[in-house]
Amino acid sequence: MALPAREQAKYWGIAAAVFMAVLWLLGDVLLPFILGGAIAYLLDPIADRLERLGLSRVAATVVIAVGLLLLTVMMLLIVVPTLIRQAVDLVQLAPQLVGDLRDYIEQRFPYLLDETATLEKTMPGIGDTIRERALAVLERVLNSVLNLFNVIMLIVIVPVVSVYMLNDWDTMVARIDSLVPLDHLPVVRRLASEIDATLAGFLRGQGLVCLIQGLFYSIALMLAGLNFGLLVGAFAGLVSFIPFVGALAGGALAIGLAVFQFWGDPVMIALVAGIFFFGQMVEGNVLTPKLVGGSVGLHPVWLLLALSIFGALFGFVGMLVAVPMAAMIGVIVRFLVAEYRNGRLYLGLKALERDTALGDDSGLDPGAEDTTPRGSTAD
Repeated sequence: MALPAREQAKYWGIAAAVFMAVLWLLGDVLLPFILGGAIAYLLDPIADRLERLGLSRVAATVVIAVGLLLLTVMMLLIVVPTLIRQAVDLVQLAPQLVGDLRDYIEQRFPYLLDETATLEKTMPGIGDTIRERALAVLERVLNSVLNLFNVIMLIVIVPVVSVYMLNDWDTMVARIDSLVPLDHLPVVRRLASEIDATLAGFLRGQGLVCLIQGLFYSIALMLAGLNFGLLVGAFAGLVSFIPFVGALAGGALAIGLAVFQFWGDPVMIALVAGIFFFGQMVEGNVLTPKLVGGSVGLHPVWLLLALSIFGALFGFVGMLVAVPMAAMIGVIVRFLVAEYRNGRLYLGLKALERDTALGDDSGLDPGAEDTTPRGSTAD
């Protein structure tokens, strides 16, 4: 006999509470394993494709691991040092940029900089404040990254966990599937399939969009001769998962730097602006429809809300699990809404008429409560 709905809700509630408590207490310890699991999940389709080409699962895992190792080494040797150097140079240049802006305002709009104007009082300290705060942030980030224990955990444990989980991914999924209560197996499988489709569409698709846009902006801005082009392109690609906001932030930064660098040359300024307009046109009409699709179901506002809530509750680990949790909650909410629309609470007498037409002889009155547990047989 199946458990009554109230008992099932109690057990599932206890399981959810235990999961939250473990995430709260062991978040820092679980970080490498969460990262490893996420990497394995993202790479599993590649391993499956290599298997279809004739490789064993172990061989496919080795090929992927070697490829990622080579890519990581290239990034560490070529791209990362350049990004760090350009970030430091941009921070150091902030006072000069603010000074140039002040000179321009003084020439064109002198009334804004008289002795009584608020702008005149605040302008001199803006550049120094930006530099000091930005350097402090960079110093804190570097100090955190250089923490020996955390570096060992991330550099050593994450790749090892990723390789093992990628190699055993199909086996783990089969074992989890075998533990699902049999009464709920069809529904759980359907929901899991929808969650997987949502996550795959967003993480893999949007990740490719961000990567392609970051490469395009970086290469195009460097070819255009813009200072800090690599940094601006990487930043624009990274934040492009936020519709409109990412484009505005990256475009404003690039065009602002172009104005200071190419002052008096409107053609170059227009060229930088055109690069971003072209990138956004390609992203909106080609990349996102082809790689992400329209059925992902993760609204940007819902995604930002999930990142904010999980980040505030569980820190950085919470932000890592925010996207999959948001996808799971979204799929479950849509399922519950569909169940509600097909249930007696929503349909009322129409539900009774429908059940009667389908041959339901339970004889329940619309206002009566069915106390027979679902899946059980009445005596």
